[in-house]
Amino acid sequence: MFRYEHGHHGVVIYKPPSNYKIPRVLYARTVLLNHTKNSPGTILATWENYSPEPPYFPIHRSTDQGKTWKEISRVYDQVNGWGLRYQPFLYELTESVGDYEAGTILLSGSAIPEDLAQTQIDLYASTDSGVTWKFVSHVARGGKALPDNGLTPVWEPFLMVHNHKLVLYYSDQRDPKHGQKLVHQVTSDLKTWEPPVDDTSVEEYKARPGMTTIAELPNGQFILTFEWCGADEGGCPVHYRLSKDPLDFQNSPYYALKTRDRFAPNGSPYVVWTPEGGSHGTIVVSSGGREEVFINKNLGNPGDWVKVSTGAPTSYTRSLMAMADRKNILIVGGGVLNGKNNTISADVFQIPA
Repeated sequence: MFRYEHGHHGVVIYKPPSNYKIPRVLYARTVLLNHTKNSPGTILATWENYSPEPPYFPIHRSTDQGKTWKEISRVYDQVNGWGLRYQPFLYELTESVGDYEAGTILLSGSAIPEDLAQTQIDLYASTDSGVTWKFVSHVARGGKALPDNGLTPVWEPFLMVHNHKLVLYYSDQRDPKHGQKLVHQVTSDLKTWEPPVDDTSVEEYKARPGMTTIAELPNGQFILTFEWCGADEGGCPVHYRLSKDPLDFQNSPYYALKTRDRFAPNGSPYVVWTPEGGSHGTIVVSSGGREEVFINKNLGNPGDWVKVSTGAPTSYTRSLMAMADRKNILIVGGGVLNGKNNTISADVFQIPA
């Protein structure tokens, strides 16, 4: 039984068939529907799906707080003829943007051909809580889908509404001055996009900031977490920035995430904030190689990070989502890079008092 106990192992959402290519599944993402006319608390999940060609993003739904899941749709590449291959992200519009009403579900990800020769971040929308999907717009186009300096892919989208516009954050290798940098583009109608703006670009060419995720804090600031690959100390240590303006992170300070006992998480971070856990609520950050999460109850103050065990399996880029009760965080992972037995799993972590 899937009980809300600290550190209790959860459920398998999806076990891929044997004809899937390794890693079979990866990079899971979820969204809690707050504006749907269906049951409040409905959760949708998607992931990278290494099915026979062409790949697609599956949409699975839970109406019982993540205990049971059912596939409700498959989002196919409707325009490029390639397949929706990498790094899906789900988002529910919190207000109307252009002709799209609050409660519209958005899905962004990278359409990529089988030979990985190009990358295309596209946007899809569902106006029926994820049952059917339509292509909306092309956002950013790049080159070969390999994380090598000198190549020019775009990937790892993250969506957020700000100032009545939709912002799409992503990792961008197209600037010849930077191996990779973090940028965003803004739209007021979901169809036409303003030019890219830098969020994190580092002078050192080989530095590779990647994997933007963002959470709004109760003091009017926003926290952006990212991995910093290509640094001299090796690995991809987790860093973060704090800014009052989520369209201007580039001019805000950044910090390496280190716990009070000097532990530094590494790789593929994800951040959420919940009002539970204290007067400032709790920031929760997951990283790629650890079962623990890293929590901060002091608005991201660098000296106040604590490592807390979850019992959830480690995964490359696990996603976090505050559940309807706000006390429980749903951790959904898709397994590890090159994993031969990856599954999509859901676990619940309770915010410590």
